[in-house]
Amino acid sequence: MPEYEAIIGLETHIQLNTKTKIFCACKADSWNDPPNTNICPVCTGLPGVLPVLNQLVVDKAALLALAMHAEVQPLSYFDRKNYFYPDLPKGYQISQFDMPLARGGYLTLPMPGGGFRQVTIHKLHIEEDAGKTVNHDGQRLIDFNRCGVPLVEMVTGPDLRSPEEAAQYLMRLRQLLRWLGISEADMEKGHLRADANVSIRPIGADYFNPKTEIKNVNSIVSLREAITAEIERQIKQVESGVQIEAWTLDWDDNAGVLRKMRSKETEADYRYFREPDLLPIRVDEARREKILAELPELPLKRKARFMDQYGLPDYDADILTNERSLSDYFEAAVAYYGADPKRVSNWVMNDVLRMINERNIRVDELQLTPEFLAEIIKLVDASTINTSTGKSLLEKVENTGKSPAALVESEGLARVSDEDAIREIILEIIKNNPDQVATYKGGKTTIIGWFVGQAMKQSRGKADPQVTRTMLEELLAQ
Repeated sequence: MPEYEAIIGLETHIQLNTKTKIFCACKADSWNDPPNTNICPVCTGLPGVLPVLNQLVVDKAALLALAMHAEVQPLSYFDRKNYFYPDLPKGYQISQFDMPLARGGYLTLPMPGGGFRQVTIHKLHIEEDAGKTVNHDGQRLIDFNRCGVPLVEMVTGPDLRSPEEAAQYLMRLRQLLRWLGISEADMEKGHLRADANVSIRPIGADYFNPKTEIKNVNSIVSLREAITAEIERQIKQVESGVQIEAWTLDWDDNAGVLRKMRSKETEADYRYFREPDLLPIRVDEARREKILAELPELPLKRKARFMDQYGLPDYDADILTNERSLSDYFEAAVAYYGADPKRVSNWVMNDVLRMINERNIRVDELQLTPEFLAEIIKLVDASTINTSTGKSLLEKVENTGKSPAALVESEGLARVSDEDAIREIILEIIKNNPDQVATYKGGKTTIIGWFVGQAMKQSRGKADPQVTRTMLEELLAQ
């Protein structure tokens, strides 16, 4: 029995985060808005209207193309993709066909066992979105809000070999989109959608078999599950002597099953022809260079630099470069701290990220600025406050927006290292807890931790723990 490998390609639709739609002035992002409230004669395809291109759509799409190492074409055209569906009011979609905005390129994908793979990009083009069909109480309702929303469609080569690789590609693409600031890439809200083309072949073969297309996948977890299910189905079909047919499949996320939707269309089915109402897109060298100047240091390059420049382990560097705003925050904090970057990394990953997640806020919304974080770490280093007080100070700074030094002063948070003050606290604890003293003197010396805890509690966490423990041992031995 032959062993099989999967051949997987992804078609991703990326909603660009422009304020208005691609060909009209209607609001683009209408996730929380009532149905059919962000529409006009242009995006609903009423007779006699003319589209006007949103220039920012081209710039954002070109920025993505350059980040993907693709060739932005100096001349590209819009085309009409003709098909009939209730949520496509014009009866055609304005898209790009044989002369897209960009060609070629790749996304570098780190592999779980080490090393990298380059997932090639067949083409990258811009287009308008269609509307949305909702099934409700046996009726099909149409919401045109999404009509005209600007999209980038990007088609990979058949380079992925497993459901996990497909999931990793989508995660890295989502990271890149957010890093560039061109899309929120929230799959739940439809900002990032993926269709998977799947086929199988015997390991070692160099030909391609008929492929199926999986649609309506709305999360990375679902993508992984849907592809896994389709690979298993195709293997069973082939081993039963049944030929795989090129179907378009619908993924039912609730039931966790694939269902046939229709036979897979070919490009000829869409009867593409040039869009007569829009001029060609021209990206000359000067404009290309202007867009290229906006390209930031990309995630994998920054990760490598963090490991080289700051001596961070792979794990830290990977987490700190997951979001561009977080990596900027870390780097700014290191600059203010001026010492061990790993120490800053520990505070960011263990405490700042926890705060962000618990409060459900973005890094750039923190009142705990990189400068304030560095100041807190310095206060702990100087033994002005202990680590426990430093952790609580993070919350106080975030809640008030006040500087750490001001809060330490106003709330009397500085660590108590005065031996006379600590001795007075300890003597009172010994006097009030004769049973625990007797237990300690009876040989159960591990109870010393309880005494230290009481001393820290009475000093409101300000007593020096090491001084406290040493003094306790001396006084309890008397």
